[in-house]
Amino acid sequence: HMSNGSSITQFLLLAFADTRELQLLTFWLFLGIYLAALLGNGLIITAVACDHRLHTPMYFFLLNLSVLDLGFISTTLPKAMATSLWDNRAISYVGCAAQLFLLLFFISAELCLLTLMAYDRYVAICKPLHYGTLLGSRPCAHMAAAAWGSALLHAVLHTANTFSIPICKGNALDQFFCEIPQILKLSCSDSDLREVGLLVVSACLVFGCFVFLVVSYVQILRAVLRIPSEQGRHKAFSTCLPHLAVVSLFVSTGIFAYLKPPSISSPFLNLVVSFLYSVVPPAVNPLIYSMRSQELKDAL
Repeated sequence: HMSNGSSITQFLLLAFADTRELQLLTFWLFLGIYLAALLGNGLIITAVACDHRLHTPMYFFLLNLSVLDLGFISTTLPKAMATSLWDNRAISYVGCAAQLFLLLFFISAELCLLTLMAYDRYVAICKPLHYGTLLGSRPCAHMAAAAWGSALLHAVLHTANTFSIPICKGNALDQFFCEIPQILKLSCSDSDLREVGLLVVSACLVFGCFVFLVVSYVQILRAVLRIPSEQGRHKAFSTCLPHLAVVSLFVSTGIFAYLKPPSISSPFLNLVVSFLYSVVPPAVNPLIYSMRSQELKDAL
């Protein structure tokens, strides 16, 4: 019996495989995905930073997204690779807190940024004449700063709260990275009011972004359908497709990870789902964007 959280010096992460061959296989698989994500996001960052033709609001936000994606995937995958390679499941208490903090920060910032990108497309298509004023360099910088800032606040609140809850059910997590639900499972109290309060705040943030995204896209669709020429319609909508694909991937995997019914919960399924939302979007986003954007292809 552990009286409080301070007596825990480390947590044990979930191992991906029990045989050495499978562990090495997961290591190589993760390394491949990680290098692909580094390359893809790195290329986008370089292209947007170096090519003055891409110094537009849309690509400024894409640059931010790529930076976030690099951080996001670097929070979970290198540790998972180390776990598989050295067959060592331990993560220090501080390491776990840092991982949780970064994960929350990158997820919230990504959600805020995807919402800003929807606003960018909305203004470009529905209010093209005001694009220069509504999305000048200063408003864009302010919006990006607001996204990063609110994500930082959100992550600080959740991390401080999660790690202030006493833990007395061991230190083994059912997950390959430190995640709030898994840490709360180890807590002594069944329901913590502060955590419920914070979850309400989070739910409002997510719901707010989600509603904003849906409303933006309804307006965009209405505007696109009013464009007389088919070519014009196609051109307008094709600038939205990558964003729509990225949002769908991110939101659907995230919602499934956090809102799936406990009845279908199994360690393997939890693993697959969390892999989907923490690893797949950052690795696939650059691909989605570079496939659809001719300007980006030219710059690369």
